[in-house]
Amino acid sequence: MRDTENCAPSTPRLVLLAGPGDSTNIVANYLSSKVADLVMVMEDPPSRLRLTLRRARRVGWVAAAGQVIFVTLLQPVLHRHGARRREAILHAASLDDTPWEPQHRVPSVNGEHVVALLLALQPAMVIVNGTRIIASRVLEAAGCPVVNVHAGITPRYRGVHGGYWALAEGHPEWVGTTVHLVDPGIDTGGILAQTTFDVTADDSLSTYPYLQLVHGLPLLGAQVDNVMAGAPLGQPREGIASGSGLYYHPTLWGYLWRRWRQGVR
Repeated sequence: MRDTENCAPSTPRLVLLAGPGDSTNIVANYLSSKVADLVMVMEDPPSRLRLTLRRARRVGWVAAAGQVIFVTLLQPVLHRHGARRREAILHAASLDDTPWEPQHRVPSVNGEHVVALLLALQPAMVIVNGTRIIASRVLEAAGCPVVNVHAGITPRYRGVHGGYWALAEGHPEWVGTTVHLVDPGIDTGGILAQTTFDVTADDSLSTYPYLQLVHGLPLLGAQVDNVMAGAPLGQPREGIASGSGLYYHPTLWGYLWRRWRQGVR
């Protein structure tokens, strides 16, 4: 096994392990502009029922039900209302969300086929975007740096909607993006780079992730450039925000309450 933080790549190949979605298309198009050999491995989305059952064991059935209602009923409305703002964000940053056709489709990023594929590809670096938690055997099979762009400041805001939760907790100074090494935990890997930014009155939960990509991709690009040139990654550093927490989707009633009382969208 090669050193997973400072390995010297044998080939200038980049592998993107990803789930379906706009953010994956944006990341893939960005990476393809930087490297000549990009291989995307896309997994099928996990079962919503299984995710809900697992979530309920963590947060309770009432909270899990409220999160499902939020995702099913309100999040699509926010997504439609944020369409113009998202287009403006991507245009201003010259980012491309054109659909990217993966070279490999797999049921799960943790399948044995992915292990065999990584061993065969021998990538110089693996980028993760929008997948389920990756098993240790898959990370070991990569044999090189495995890096994620997280939509939040870790370890304070692990999980989902890091920008939203920072605002909801009264910490606009902690709305940002983290580029970190991937380990078997949930956004617990070593921090390579972080950045923060301001949001506008036109932004909402549907646009924060796009701003986080805009500000995070240059940080990721710097790490990619280093690895492709045979240089080591930067040394992991401390996070800029204190504490550590794991966050999920808001419940429907929690979101509406915060929007009414705090103006957090």
